[in-house]
Amino acid sequence: MKINSNKFLADYERDGVIRIPHLLSAEEVASVRTELDRYIRDDLSAQPADARTFETDETTVRNLWRLEKYNPWFRRIAEREDLLAIIAPLVHGRPQLPKVATFNKPARIGSGVPYHQDNAYFCQTPPDMLTLWIALDAVTEANGPVFYIKGSHKEGMKPTKPSSVRGNSIGLAEPPDVPLGEQFCGLLEPGDSTIHHCETIHHSAPNTTEFSRLGLLLVYRGDHTQTNPELKTAYAAAVSATPPA
Repeated sequence: MKINSNKFLADYERDGVIRIPHLLSAEEVASVRTELDRYIRDDLSAQPADARTFETDETTVRNLWRLEKYNPWFRRIAEREDLLAIIAPLVHGRPQLPKVATFNKPARIGSGVPYHQDNAYFCQTPPDMLTLWIALDAVTEANGPVFYIKGSHKEGMKPTKPSSVRGNSIGLAEPPDVPLGEQFCGLLEPGDSTIHHCETIHHSAPNTTEFSRLGLLLVYRGDHTQTNPELKTAYAAAVSATPPA
């Protein structure tokens, strides 16, 4: 994996989202999948309710949460020196690891995600925080890819409202008027990734195909960020209405 660091930083700061091909090798992707399968099979039932969100069938995992807390293997992955070296310039400081999660988007029943900005959940100021989104399955136009509005991170936080979507409990009060064809579609092969700023507007459609769209999400912030009380209050109200996230 070779990255032109100056161009990489410039593109990220301009667009608020950037694609990195081949971040993980095929062998590394296989290892991540193996550990996820083991964790779900052997460990998940013993974890607190905040460790997962289910799809509407109440049995299929939609999201795994707090893997950095409940699974040391994933914390070690997220704290790899090669990943931290990529992240540090983007968060303008020493990276901290608040979250490791998955978005499973299972075949046929994978639910969609409303338009939102991640900082409505993260509640950090300054917003030097991002998500490294790693594809473990191919992400196609059909199975619920993430669409990002380039440059939207420069416009600050938009008004929000509770979404009533389990796992994505807070969204934009009004959807943006940017046509889908003008948005950046995160099409990825296994091992590819995107990085998006915590205030970049994005969303995804449900997965109605026969192919799952599993992604691993590593969330980092600069160690200088602080919790924003106003954002935290709005998020707490949304979570209370639609727990756990």
